[in-house]
Amino acid sequence: MTTVDARRAAPAPPLPPTGRRSPAVTVAALLWAGAAAVLALWWADTGSVVGAAGWLTGGGRIAGLLCGYACAVLVGLMARVPVLETRVGSDRVARWHAMAGRYTVCLLLAHVVLVLAGYAAQDRASLWHEAVTVVLDYPEMLKATAGTVILLAVGVTSARAVRRRTSHEFWYYVHLLTYAAVFLAFGHQLVLGDEFSGEPVATAAWYVLYLGVAALVLWFRVLTPVRLNLRHRLRVDSVHREAPGVYSVVVRGRRLEELGARPGQFLRWRFLTEGMRRTSTPYSLSAPPRPGLLRITVKALGDHSAAVSLLRPGTRVWAEGPYGSLTTDRAAGRRTLLIAAGVGITPLRALFETLPGEVTLIYRARSAEDLALGGELEAIARWRGARVLYALDGPGGERPPLTPEALRAAFPGPADDLDVFLCGPDGFAQDVYRALRAAGVPDRRIHHESFEL
Repeated sequence: MTTVDARRAAPAPPLPPTGRRSPAVTVAALLWAGAAAVLALWWADTGSVVGAAGWLTGGGRIAGLLCGYACAVLVGLMARVPVLETRVGSDRVARWHAMAGRYTVCLLLAHVVLVLAGYAAQDRASLWHEAVTVVLDYPEMLKATAGTVILLAVGVTSARAVRRRTSHEFWYYVHLLTYAAVFLAFGHQLVLGDEFSGEPVATAAWYVLYLGVAALVLWFRVLTPVRLNLRHRLRVDSVHREAPGVYSVVVRGRRLEELGARPGQFLRWRFLTEGMRRTSTPYSLSAPPRPGLLRITVKALGDHSAAVSLLRPGTRVWAEGPYGSLTTDRAAGRRTLLIAAGVGITPLRALFETLPGEVTLIYRARSAEDLALGGELEAIARWRGARVLYALDGPGGERPPLTPEALRAAFPGPADDLDVFLCGPDGFAQDVYRALRAAGVPDRRIHHESFEL
């Protein structure tokens, strides 16, 4: 590793570390407690279960109740509620959402199959006859069937194998149909659910759950972005080439200090120009916010990111955020190691300038030419008395291994009081995480956000 060491320079003004704990465990516990309350609702309304038909129908009712609850959780997790996005972490919330989606589809299929099988056993009829009867004769079931088909379509298009073969825009707009599916299926839950028939408290709680989630979506996904963009009037100020295929975009706006964006966070950007206005893409801030200016740095990895280099000054920008929890709040001590690969340098460059205490940055890239923002990193290192270590490929393309021993050499001293911020491709991040753990860094001190979901 090549080193730029400027520890003898004047240090940056110290900032107190916060080490704020994530509320992830509390939020997860509340979500599982809600699922337990749903099961209690079924238990309180159910007497004895008799015969195969009773067991099948009972299982279908449980699956249906949990599916209805999971639908609300599914939508609520993607409402972009600030405490989730900036404290729990956008990547973790997205993984919870993906997991909830799989649970929802499985519960939906179990509900349909078990209820129809139970009704068929009770009526001594075929599954097909029972399905036709339920769909055509039962109230609210035509709408519920349409909602079921939509949810299954969303589930299919969310599978990794399908997502790899479809555009982001197609996946996104199909995903938006989840709102319609939940709306269509809501009525039959109250009309046909035995747990809600003649139970005003249970019915009111179900309305509160769904209306509360709808209010979160309306407020944080519609009204908040509208307010942000009307207030700040964002436009492209300039575009700069940083490395082959890597460009920085400076965005100007009004009263940006009120936005509350912090180093390490990202916003979702929609550039209102031909070919880009249909897509909203998350890009991290690659520098601390300046008065009236924000900056992102983008690597050309697809059609949208490649088009960033063609942006012209004055282009209007629609942004949402800020999001992300990879901020100085995670730092619990005064020794920090930053590890970046490729364009993962963008949020860490902003943190490199602002983190308190003793900071070392390891930057993994293929060659010196690919070191985006390298000049800025060296200037920051000299200014604040920090270190930059470059891990570059050898002449034959061999990659320098980031082994536990190499990492230990980068942070001499005890490993249990060191905070590590990690950003890069998912495979790289997993390899470095294992090396850090082998080097003795506690799991709670390794901070990472990933969007390869």
